This record gives sequence, C-alpha cells and structure tokens, in this order.
Amino acid sequence: MAKIKSKWVCQNCGYETVSYLGKCPECMQFGTFVEEITTPVLKTDSSKPSNIVNTELKISSIKEIELDEKIRFKTGIDELDRTIGGGFVQGSLVLLAGDPGIGKSTLVLQTTKNICEIKLNDKKLKVLYICAEESPLQVKLRAKRLGVEPDNLYLTNQTCLDEIINQIDTIKPDFLIVDSIQSVFCAQIASSSGSVSQIRECTNLLMRIAKQKNITTIIIGHVTKEGNIAGPKVLEHMVDCVINFEGDKYKHYRILRCIKNRFGAISEVGVFKMEDDGLIEVNSPSKMLLEQTQGASGSAVAATLEGSRVFLHEIQALVGSTNYANPRRVAVGLEYNRLLQIIAVLEKKVGLNLSKQDVYVNVAGGLDIIEPSYDLALALSIISSIRDIPIAPTTVIIGEVGLLGEIRYVDNIERRLKEAKKLGFKKAIIPFVSEKVYKNIDNINLEIKQVKKITEAIVEALKQD
Repeated sequence: MAKIKSKWVCQNCGYETVSYLGKCPECMQFGTFVEEITTPVLKTDSSKPSNIVNTELKISSIKEIELDEKIRFKTGIDELDRTIGGGFVQGSLVLLAGDPGIGKSTLVLQTTKNICEIKLNDKKLKVLYICAEESPLQVKLRAKRLGVEPDNLYLTNQTCLDEIINQIDTIKPDFLIVDSIQSVFCAQIASSSGSVSQIRECTNLLMRIAKQKNITTIIIGHVTKEGNIAGPKVLEHMVDCVINFEGDKYKHYRILRCIKNRFGAISEVGVFKMEDDGLIEVNSPSKMLLEQTQGASGSAVAATLEGSRVFLHEIQALVGSTNYANPRRVAVGLEYNRLLQIIAVLEKKVGLNLSKQDVYVNVAGGLDIIEPSYDLALALSIISSIRDIPIAPTTVIIGEVGLLGEIRYVDNIERRLKEAKKLGFKKAIIPFVSEKVYKNIDNINLEIKQVKKITEAIVEALKQD
C-alpha cells in the first residue's frame, strides 16, 4: 500500500509547503493553509483520459486557418457585449466573478435566452448549464421569473467533472456554463472542492475542453472578503477573459467591469439596474447618476473615463467643525489617500486651515472612481462647502491636481466635453495646455475655461453671474 503523502496549500495564493505555517510567506495572510492529500486516487471507468485529451491534434499553418463568420456571438445585451469586446468568442473561456447575491447567475441566465436563439449551420446553439450550487428546479424558478425557457437550454446539477465531461460528449453543447467553479471537483484530486488544487485542475480541464471542442465556456467564481477572486492567482492567467460584477447588493445599480480580455480592450464597463424581473441595461449612466443633483454648496460634477465610456459623477463634500482632537476624514466612492493629498494641497497652496474641520466626501450614486481626473472637482467641492457658495450645476470640472497646486492634463478631454454638452452642461473648467493638444474643443458649444493653478479654478468655479 502506497504511503499517504500530504502538503499544506495556501487557499489565498496557492503557496505550498510540507508543514503548517501560521502566516503565508507569499501573500502574508494568516490562517490560510489547508492540508491536501497528494496520494493519487485510482481512476474509474467514468474518468477516461480519452474524454479529456484529443490525441489527433494536427499542426496547421496560420494561413490555412480560416476565421468563421460566426467567430463572435452577440448576446443581445449591449452592455455585456460592449464589456467583452463585441460578444463571446467561440472556444473562449470566460471567468465571471462577483460578491454573493450581486446577480451573477441572473446575468448568465438572461444571456442564455438570447444565445439559444442564435443559429449556426441552420441549427440553434445548445447551452449546457451546470448548476453545481442549486438544483435544476431552483434554477427553473429563477428562469421562469426572468422569462428564460428555451428548449435548447439543458440543466444538470452534476458536480463531478468526470461525469460533466461525459454529459458534454452526449449533449455536444455550443455553450457551457459552470456555476460555480468552487463547487466542482475532479475525482483524481484527493482534496475537497473549492481548494486551490481542485480549482486549478478543474479550470485546466475546462480550458482544454473549450479549446479542443470549440465550446464557449463561462465559469462563475466567488470572491474573497477583500474583493479578490477566490482560488489561485493562476486561475486568472488560464482564462481568456475576466469580468467582475461589482456593486452593493442593497442598491439597484451594478457595474460589469472587464479586467482581462485576450480578444478586446480591457477596463470596459457596463451598467445594469436590478429590478424584480432581472437586470435592466442602463444606456445613459451619466444621466442616471446626475438625476438628483441639487446644485447646492459642496457639490461639483466631474467627468471620468471608464474604458472608452465617459461617466459624469456628482462629488459631494461636507466640511464642519470637529469635536475631537484629530479631525475626521471620510471618503466614500473615491480613494482615501487621494482625499488627504487634496486637503494638503488646499492647506499649503490656498491657505485654508482644515486642522479643526471634519471633511466628508461622497460620490453620489454609489459608484467608485479610480481615475485621477476627479481631483479638481473634489477640491472645488470642498472649497464650495467651506465658503457655502454653490457651484453652478451646469458646470463640469475636469483635471488632476498636482502637489504644487498645478492643474494637470488628462486624456480624452474632447470626449468628456461632448458627453457633458449632450447632457445640457454649459460651462467646463479644464487644464490649460497648448492649442495643439486641444484640436476640436472649439467645435463643442461650451463655455470653456482653461486654468493653470488651483486658485484660478476656484475663482472660475465660484464666480457668481
């Protein structure tokens, strides 16, 4: 009898060691090591390697490979198609990750409704849905509520990957959905489902199936409490596309963000609104984010860029006297350290004394901003709250604030100004640069004010007509 061997694997990053460690030396996390048995398990008849590996692969010249006219399948959901670069590519492996209850399964089910209507060679595409976390009856209840009941959508709650491979050979689907990768296990791996070894091996087998059988595969993944995708980091390297479904499950709006895409641009986003009958596309997110703008003191509108899409956000600031020795600094929807940097610039270059003031800032609408082009709007909203002078609600503010108080240029100014004009804005405060950079802004019917220093921006923003 073979000696049983084991290893300790970090469930956060996949680091392996022969003994237990309290702290992982790779990711510096505590209590993440789990013992996994490395003794191979005897293969059964249901797990023949011939089902997984195609031994008749041939070598072809790149000129001999022909692109099919249906290389991409549009889902019919414009926000999803934009995010992944125009639709799903045949034979691709896509990872969809998000918090529990955010709507991942709902999005995938709504996608299958349109996919099942696509015809290839005069036949509708077949979709196999592996509902590893739910029973087919539970998925049927959700599908009925969403109005998704096509004849060519097949459900199974099988969790053993070897049996799933047999079902794939029987049904021969064009699309495969695995919900979720943490619930599926491979019989050749002794560890439990959800472990690093299981996730790595199952994803590797699914990738080989997707490429060899030309099956577009979508795997749903969980995230950790820190917001990272659960499992080894190699999981993100193995798949062709990684999309995150973000948002607060207690609010209506959801953001679909692409962070890796081998067949298109990254950082593209799609916006959805969760309703009783499923996810509804938001075609004009800027209008949605500004629908409750009050135009009161402490409010400023910034134009940020997410991928190729412009978002107009209302940034709100509230400054008041503190009752504590150390004043509070609270940032919701933007980077905390960025707020501290802006406050330091205002104190040094503008002459404000905020050492006895609490500063609260918030991005209205519940979305997070990463791009630094909101710096100037953030600074002016704080000034507006201190002086109790409102900034005109028809003014859009664009620019990055440097540590010396200068207003720095940001990319795609023209695109941001066009979006602001379309939404009815009349004035824009932007960084000052040479005329060669701004080629087409004269054609945009906006009152444009170019500023070099933050003091100039304050004068323009708080000017009363």
